[in-house]
Amino acid sequence: MMSNLFSVFDPSTSLMNMQLNWLSTFIGLFMIPVAYWMLPNRLYFMWNSLLKTLHSEFKVLLGPNSSVGSTLLFVTLFSIIVFNNFMGLMPYVFTSTSHLAMTLSLSLPLWMGFMLYGWINHTKHMFAHLVPQGTPAFLMPFMVLIETLSNIMRPGTLAVRLAANMIAGHLLLTLLASTGPSLSTTILSLLLFSQILLLMLESAVAVIQSYVFAVLSTLYAGEVN
Repeated sequence: MMSNLFSVFDPSTSLMNMQLNWLSTFIGLFMIPVAYWMLPNRLYFMWNSLLKTLHSEFKVLLGPNSSVGSTLLFVTLFSIIVFNNFMGLMPYVFTSTSHLAMTLSLSLPLWMGFMLYGWINHTKHMFAHLVPQGTPAFLMPFMVLIETLSNIMRPGTLAVRLAANMIAGHLLLTLLASTGPSLSTTILSLLLFSQILLLMLESAVAVIQSYVFAVLSTLYAGEVN
């Protein structure tokens, strides 16, 4: 029995005092069919076409000065997040992307890497980026402060956006499901139908939030080139 509503997100499954919930991040590696790696099939062509589309879009966002193969990082990032989002929709599977420990572990190292690369290799460009073109002279100190705060907040906003969107849908599903035992048969059937619709919505959110996270990371990387 849950002590509170948010206990569904607690890493409580353990074996010999070892937390096992975070293993859900790696479960999918054992679920990939062998035929995906051995023979060309529909799953392979669908996933390959998706990755090619993302590669083309990320390459445009990074700009012409980007290094060869730099889109691989962001395509992989999208794959990891969308996989974990979908794993969290399965019953009794820990949703790792609903925790800031997971989302910050993805966003903070990326942001730190972008900032270090930009300030070391493109120092003048990074200073110029702090003051938008056409800013009056008396507003420049304030714009530098605002842009600096905006840059510092970027990893936090990336992490919170992903975690909050995953938590919101799961909480709504949990709230509706907890009222099921006390409902009549007619209302229960409507509840099941609404749960199915919400699950479809959550599936769309899982893909959209993965895409948003990867695109924003790509835009942040493009700014330091």
